Amino acid sequence: MSFVLKYLKQYKVKAFLAPLFKMLEAIFELLVPLVMASIINKGIASSDTHYILRMSGVLLLLAVVGLIFSITAQYFSAYVAVFTAAEIRRDLFAKIMSLSQGVKESIGEEVLTTRITNDINQIQNAINMVLRLFLRSPFIVAGAIVMAFVVDVKSAFVFVLVVALLSIIVYFIMRYTLPRYKAIAAKLEKVLHAVSENLEGSRVLRAFCQVDEEKESFEIKTGELAMMQIGTGKVSALLNPVTYVVVNLGIVFLIYVAMHRVDNGFILQGDVVALVNYMSQILIELIKLANLIVLLMKAFPSADRVQELMEMKSDERSLVKLNDNLIICGSDAPEQISIKNVSFSYNGTADMDLEDINLEIPAGSTLGIIGGTGSGKSTLLKLLNHTYDVTKGSIEIGGTNVNQFDDSYLAKCFGIVPQKAYLFSGTVRSNMEMAGTNPDDDEIKSALNIAQAIDFVEAKEGGIDTEVKGRGSNFSGGQRQRLTIARALIGQPKYLLLDDSASALDLATEAKLKKALMNLSWHPTLIIVSQRASSVIEADQILVLDDGKCVGLGNHDKLIKDCETYQEIYYCQYPREEAANE
Repeated sequence: MSFVLKYLKQYKVKAFLAPLFKMLEAIFELLVPLVMASIINKGIASSDTHYILRMSGVLLLLAVVGLIFSITAQYFSAYVAVFTAAEIRRDLFAKIMSLSQGVKESIGEEVLTTRITNDINQIQNAINMVLRLFLRSPFIVAGAIVMAFVVDVKSAFVFVLVVALLSIIVYFIMRYTLPRYKAIAAKLEKVLHAVSENLEGSRVLRAFCQVDEEKESFEIKTGELAMMQIGTGKVSALLNPVTYVVVNLGIVFLIYVAMHRVDNGFILQGDVVALVNYMSQILIELIKLANLIVLLMKAFPSADRVQELMEMKSDERSLVKLNDNLIICGSDAPEQISIKNVSFSYNGTADMDLEDINLEIPAGSTLGIIGGTGSGKSTLLKLLNHTYDVTKGSIEIGGTNVNQFDDSYLAKCFGIVPQKAYLFSGTVRSNMEMAGTNPDDDEIKSALNIAQAIDFVEAKEGGIDTEVKGRGSNFSGGQRQRLTIARALIGQPKYLLLDDSASALDLATEAKLKKALMNLSWHPTLIIVSQRASSVIEADQILVLDDGKCVGLGNHDKLIKDCETYQEIYYCQYPREEAANE
């Protein structure tokens, strides 16, 4: 939780004022039993109505001033907690966005979601309560003991006994529950992972009639989480009743001791009332302190998890900022891409997902990449735009290694259409503006026209300002794909990477799209990944992958003669009779 302190420094004045006003409130609260004792010993004992009314006014004044201080302290503590949590959440979000795809995949989407929501909420609550109670409650407890010694030394030893006993109880409860709260957080992340998987794969589960099995599996996970929470909660819940029992027994013992002190004339009846009030104050504050400790036991593991993520290495890739002398594109024209002896493994083991790929992609040419599922097609694209670093070999653009370019520079050079079409909530216009080039209406409509999306966009009432719901759920799969293609075209990127981006399109629309892409006015280097032979048949060269290895490279005519894998793919889609007639 130490990293939270650097955020608190920004609000150190308010963070100081919050406990200060709480301490002032506590001082007034500690004076109340003495005023009550004075009313009993002097006013009531001597039937002095004027004195009773005057001291009652003092009690009222203490209450009003204490209330003002309390409200002020709560304002400052809430302000610091909310704004500190907002700063942490902002920085954590920026940290998550800076992580490479590989790191984010290794951590897990549900873990990142939990840490930026639930964990930071726990930190926020802890900051708020610490500023309000962490100094006030111990101060009240210590102050009540001191005031008890002022009233009567022998009776005050009961206070010391009660506080010592409760400290031992709190220690053992914390020792038991703290590691279990960490385990609960880990199990919660597993439950969230299951929820995420089931929501995304709900159609698949229904298609394979696995809904009941997933329900049973989910019930087991949530049952384990519930049992651990219940078990830990039972022990944690002992704090309040145990505190009540110990303090109330302490009050009984205190009255017993004080009774003999009154009989012997050492103290007055009002002093007994004051001692009981001080014991009651200790009871209330220890209950608050116990609840604060429970909150801190939940917050500390949350803070550790957030700090772990904040201190995580930003990227496992080689990143070198683009310097002034490293400019590969003096013009808008693309440069040649060279793939030299490239091998890659996702998990860093000797088992390669791509192995010994060699390829030259001339500037402005079209490359088709084809192969079976899991052959490494999408992986190669991720290496080209430096989503991942190659394990062996190198990828060069215009003779310069791709890992020497800043990500923001590569983002301007590459227009990427991912395998899974993804739109963000907003409008069609806001999705098109994600390229950061501030396109005008004409540029957006031109990109939509090339992507064969202009017709259905203009058919909607809002046109390019049509609302896009989360993940583009108000568009069909084919419409989402065409919109993501249009988004990639904004800014006229020098390299256009299409990762199976026409899989949801009918053949007629795909043919129109392919023709439009082949005739782009700025002539980008076009790299098309597909499992359809029709999508790559006209490419200048076609790379055929099988199990991460290059098994064929050339144009269609060459591969249909020499490459068995390409022949198998092609003739599966075009029977030999049809192929012969073409």
